[in-house]
Amino acid sequence: MKSFGSLPLEHLDRMTDSTGLIQHGIYSLPRRESGYTTDDNARALRLCARLWNTQPNDRILSRVACYLSFIEHARCPVRGFHNFLSYQRDWLDATGTGDCQGQAVLALAEVVGSNLPEGFRALASELLENALPTLESLRSLRAQAYVIQAWAHLRRSDVPGIEPLEGIAKLAAERLVECFHRSQRPGWPWFESRMTYANAVLPHALFDAAQRWPEEEYLSVAETSFSFLDFATTSNLVFHPIGNRDWYSHGEEKSLYDQQPVEASTMASAALAAMTVLEDERYQAVFHRARDWFHGQNSLKTPLADIHSGGCFDGLHPTGPNRNQGAESTLAFLWTELHVDGVASINHTREVSNSTNR
Repeated sequence: MKSFGSLPLEHLDRMTDSTGLIQHGIYSLPRRESGYTTDDNARALRLCARLWNTQPNDRILSRVACYLSFIEHARCPVRGFHNFLSYQRDWLDATGTGDCQGQAVLALAEVVGSNLPEGFRALASELLENALPTLESLRSLRAQAYVIQAWAHLRRSDVPGIEPLEGIAKLAAERLVECFHRSQRPGWPWFESRMTYANAVLPHALFDAAQRWPEEEYLSVAETSFSFLDFATTSNLVFHPIGNRDWYSHGEEKSLYDQQPVEASTMASAALAAMTVLEDERYQAVFHRARDWFHGQNSLKTPLADIHSGGCFDGLHPTGPNRNQGAESTLAFLWTELHVDGVASINHTREVSNSTNR
């Protein structure tokens, strides 16, 4: 499994202006009328903050500044962060969605846990602290999963003073387990009565929580639910995500299309989280399948990613790809590629450990 020497960010830059990252694309160009979202700018911030740790240069820092400035501007006087900003720079929502709060906090945690300049980290820390009351009242399961992932990243980065966020993360993990038991049915070990979008973030969060609280049942629920998701999204050893046309409800047939890049990206991320907790080659195989989906190992045998520009088609329809290259899709591809070195690092560490123990 090879990674790029450096991630191709040409399309990301093309989709970004002085305000931030534009939400949708029209083919390989930005669709300005779609405006901006905090969701997408948070994803871009997270990616570039992570890249800064290995590629600290002025261009990366400029990208981080743009996306972090957008998040700061998205601060909502009522609660949390706004999400939808028009191209004319008017906020279109009174308060942001739950998932938007989770994505923003996940990106801010990435900045706080990085070695970016002190001013960048100070702003991110302030924004994160101000968001805590909003995080306590989140009801979206995925938003709560993002909060757990954010706290786990800060913990792995040895950031001090994260106890308030840890308390919120612990409650969120308990809610995920509670929802799992409440929704579980014979042949349906899942958190909800149907699978929808970004499904893998739910077991991913519990893999993270299990590292801190091994005495709880987080690991058991994470393994069980992730195995079920893997079974539901694998066909002939090819990743086949739940389509967003009708999703996948308990007792019904799963929707085969339209397949979204975010499903492959979150699946790859969850597999990597599982690999950090458990030595099981199954998770590496899941990672490969999810990543290969972008490169043509999918139900239509069609590559979705442009490995030269870094752009990514918006999904798979029954008749072929959606050839628009939007922000979410592009970042899903880039974030997945960023994980390739992480998988290699885990493998190397385990090889060294096994060699030492012989």
